[in-house]
Amino acid sequence: MNERAVIETNDLTCRFGSFTAVDHLTITVPRGIIYGFIGSNGSGKSTTIRMLCGLLRPTEGWARVLGYDTAQAPDQVKQRIGYMSQKFSLYHDLTCEENLAFYAGLYGLTGAAQKTRMSEVLSLMSLTDKRPVLAGGLSGGQRQRLALGCAILHHPDLLILDEPTSAVDPTSRRMFWNLLASLAAGGTSLLVTTHFMDEAEHCDRIGFLKDGRLIANGSPAALKADLPARLITLDYASPTEAGQALQASGIPYLDAYVFGRQYHVLLAPETDIGRRLCWKPAELTMEDVFIYHDCQQKEASL
Repeated sequence: MNERAVIETNDLTCRFGSFTAVDHLTITVPRGIIYGFIGSNGSGKSTTIRMLCGLLRPTEGWARVLGYDTAQAPDQVKQRIGYMSQKFSLYHDLTCEENLAFYAGLYGLTGAAQKTRMSEVLSLMSLTDKRPVLAGGLSGGQRQRLALGCAILHHPDLLILDEPTSAVDPTSRRMFWNLLASLAAGGTSLLVTTHFMDEAEHCDRIGFLKDGRLIANGSPAALKADLPARLITLDYASPTEAGQALQASGIPYLDAYVFGRQYHVLLAPETDIGRRLCWKPAELTMEDVFIYHDCQQKEASL
């Protein structure tokens, strides 16, 4: 067992009949970092989370969370972690204070300790003035912060969040990630799943999942630096015109795709473009990195 790791898995696999949701996943997550599982819907992120939380037994392999085998000691795992689902497990007919009191009771917080911690959490989540408001009357971002507050009441060693920003606006997403950074700075380890590629930049390390498999793993900077490709954008009036120009040029490329209003092209580093295209160099984003590895995975499966 790695004493410095909050999560360890070895060939972690989950099958539902003939369908493999998670396929021999092996990772190690050190203490004190934000680790992100990044991937599209159906990539295996939520199933992995369920196994790590002790809610689902693996079909093969094993997982250890905070030193406990999740299949053999699920109750010990659940007591030590904080968990926030993508559906925000709140009682909409209870106030913010009542929701916090309910979860505090589940975690064994009572009396003065409970009241003190609830006040701390309400302040941290900028919800003090919402104490008497029904959870159902909160905005999406406020419900998100309340759910996070419920998950950290007991000072968990590890906080696991399953697509926590999927139902909120960009402003709330930014505020939420600021809160996560604050928690990480305070010593809490975090595992976050998301399908928003830009959120990967907030993570210390990332695991890209595709069809239940880990297709890339590392820090954002390392994943970009190690990518055997370079990125250019084509400077044309429209993406359609850019795509036509690329095809007419005959220049070999790894992938090409519309990115916002731009047309991105991934090339092998040694590719000579010359003057056959109107182009300019661009900095890689995590979406570019994911697309590259996704393409490599598709080619390998052919």
